Amino acid sequence: MLIIPAIDLKDGKCVRLRQGLMEDSTVFGDQPVDFAKQWVDQGCRRLHLVDLNGAFAGEPVNGDVVTEIAKAFPKLPIQIGGGIRNGETIEHYLQAGVDYVIIGTKAVKEPEFVTEMCKQFPGHIIVGLDAKDGLVATDGWAEVSELKATDLAKRFESDGVSSIVYTDIARDGMMQGVNVEATVAMAQASSIPVIASGGITNIDDIKALKAQANQGIMGAITGRAIYEGTLNVKDAQALCDRQ
Repeated sequence: MLIIPAIDLKDGKCVRLRQGLMEDSTVFGDQPVDFAKQWVDQGCRRLHLVDLNGAFAGEPVNGDVVTEIAKAFPKLPIQIGGGIRNGETIEHYLQAGVDYVIIGTKAVKEPEFVTEMCKQFPGHIIVGLDAKDGLVATDGWAEVSELKATDLAKRFESDGVSSIVYTDIARDGMMQGVNVEATVAMAQASSIPVIASGGITNIDDIKALKAQANQGIMGAITGRAIYEGTLNVKDAQALCDRQ
């Protein structure tokens, strides 16, 4: 199981939100590349980048910073989400050195777009499913649909999606623990590997996820916990490798 540090980008700075609210953000620094280096030095094997402005704008806003990080660490797999709504954006990111692009809102509103992008860019497409009480949320979590996240996961099963990033909005940025039950349900809903996101607070959350990794959980994204020091990337990855 991979421990995947998150770098959330807002106005070129590294921030963390609480429950996806742009007005409830904590700025951790204005040099995202330095944070990337910190996590690389601690042994991370993948990075999770989010263009928060892009998620609301529907197009990349912090693309230059993403490119800068990709160029600084050419051998490190990087995944990027936020504002990815067309093939041109995906192609741009892949050419910039990013390995995976996360399709979120568009995956919910136009599932056939995912099918098409998986054909155009095989092995590079991740679907981001953000849920509140099991129902999918879109547009930077501003809208909650009537669609069950597990049902949507099944829809993408035959498309060739690399993985699903599953975020429990209620837990995200709140340091209240990961929703293991919902993550396992998502992993069991399809054969697509799941990356857990939202609520990871300390090493106990990693242990709880790791215990269920054989259900199809391939990684865990962590943000606020590693910035506030309640989780150590190196220790967490060592635990996952050891067991």
